[in-house]
Amino acid sequence: MTGVNFCIIIQNEINECQCPSPHSNNSTKVQTISYYYYYSFLISQNIPSNSIFIHSFMQKLISLGSNKHPLHGPTTLLFLLFLLTTAFISFLWSTLSTTNIKPTTNTIANQTLVPPNVSSNYDKTIETIKQSKKFQPTVLNCSSGNQTCSSNYPTTTLETEKNSAVCPEYFRWIHEDLKPWKEKGISREMVEMAKKTAHFRLVVKNGKGYLEKYQESIQTRDVFTVWGILQLLRKYPGKVPDLEIMFDCNDKPVVPMGLYDGPNVIGPPPVFGYCVDRWSQDIVFPDWSFWGWAEINIRPWENLLKDIKKGNEKIKWNDREPYAYWKGNPFTALTRLDLLKCNASTTHDWNVRLFSQDWIKESEQGFNHSNLADQCTYRYKIYIEGYGWSVSEKYILACDSPTLLVKPRYYDFFTRSLQPLQHYWPIKENDKCKSIKHAVDWGNNHQQKVQEIGKAGSKFIHEELSMDYVYDYMFHLLNEYAKLLKFESRVPEGAVELCPETMACSRSRWSEKEFMSESMVREPSTKAPCSLPPPFEPSSLRIFYATKQNLINRVERWENEYWKNNQ
Repeated sequence: MTGVNFCIIIQNEINECQCPSPHSNNSTKVQTISYYYYYSFLISQNIPSNSIFIHSFMQKLISLGSNKHPLHGPTTLLFLLFLLTTAFISFLWSTLSTTNIKPTTNTIANQTLVPPNVSSNYDKTIETIKQSKKFQPTVLNCSSGNQTCSSNYPTTTLETEKNSAVCPEYFRWIHEDLKPWKEKGISREMVEMAKKTAHFRLVVKNGKGYLEKYQESIQTRDVFTVWGILQLLRKYPGKVPDLEIMFDCNDKPVVPMGLYDGPNVIGPPPVFGYCVDRWSQDIVFPDWSFWGWAEINIRPWENLLKDIKKGNEKIKWNDREPYAYWKGNPFTALTRLDLLKCNASTTHDWNVRLFSQDWIKESEQGFNHSNLADQCTYRYKIYIEGYGWSVSEKYILACDSPTLLVKPRYYDFFTRSLQPLQHYWPIKENDKCKSIKHAVDWGNNHQQKVQEIGKAGSKFIHEELSMDYVYDYMFHLLNEYAKLLKFESRVPEGAVELCPETMACSRSRWSEKEFMSESMVREPSTKAPCSLPPPFEPSSLRIFYATKQNLINRVERWENEYWKNNQ
């Protein structure tokens, strides 16, 4: 039994004790001896002298010394204090002796330091007290159709440890995404302009989230995006500032670059979305699939990433199929249909193995052939966009197999910092088959180098795209966004307060409720977010783009030389 637990028991026993008459000598002796014994035990457990337990017992002793009784009075009190002091010194000496530490003290600036073993025990006691006060993790309670928000979760900042870690490099793009509003700020009129395309408005007020919905999104994109923001509020309660955001849940950006330039033009509207290209200025935000994609049975990212890591370890790279692999829905974009032409046939083998994914049929069969953790079996994996950007990129990169990345148009929040020949191998968009065959042949002939590329991409995903970093990205993006607001946020009439019970318990699809329960933040973070890195210097950003293009050009030269020699 720990000292702290014993103290609680003792305190309860003393408070509830029914003692004999205060004029009874026996009663007084028993009380005095009991308090002396308890105090000595507390000292032996290194309970701090200013703790509530020590203070309570000292008050009891003082009250004994003030009563009118032969055994009470200043003499007895002084004698008891003398015994207690002696017991404390005896305990220190015995502890120092048994641990073979000399009972010496050090001084810094004339301040006496506690001997090392005493300090260690003191720290352990403090840690024990902290643990006893730790918030107990919550679970989703949907019993009997419960849809009432629980009131026992903290809504204000708890004491957190400092985080000395600097956020990953891709966090710098937060400054770039918010640059259009850096000089003028964001007015309410700008926010209201964003309502034209937005699926919902989300308001944070005093640490709570509120939703005003405008239109239905594709599947449950809006639901799981809102769920993700709610989890951020639970991870860092009270730390997300008051704000209002407008969110578009479609595949493509909606705010064109240059349309709102000029001194007398209001805008651009600050629209949050999942991706951006070089001709748009939407604010990029993590997509819904980090909390699960229920319609196609893709689990929340935190646990799925662990599954992919295990699947990745099943087959060593050298033992994997020596081809490029892709599996997906080819009917979302012409570029994917064009990719199907590269599949092996009786006349050509472009070193590619392509598989069409029929999600309707797959759902009817219980999703038995679409487990992402089982798809790390080929040496190379292909990423190609669909109608817009695709959520599949993070799953493909996580496999240790080098990603053959068909030239993209769109970028999500983390992929803009990836570099060719470091994290992936670039593939031409307009000549895919030849480009992929060259990549596979080159990799099979330079296995050490190509494995380094695969491992670097995979390491980036596993280490720099953890859910902790996803939440920290959201936190810093919203925090920097809120600094630009020139108005006080308000909760619209009819907006719905967000909480796990009202969001999850009402879901009719089993997988939706299951994924929400799985991805729910159950307790506030004990650590502060990572530190946001500074913005890019204009020169460093130019160097970054130039380096990326030079590396792509290098691969194209290798490819041209390859086909010149293999015609």
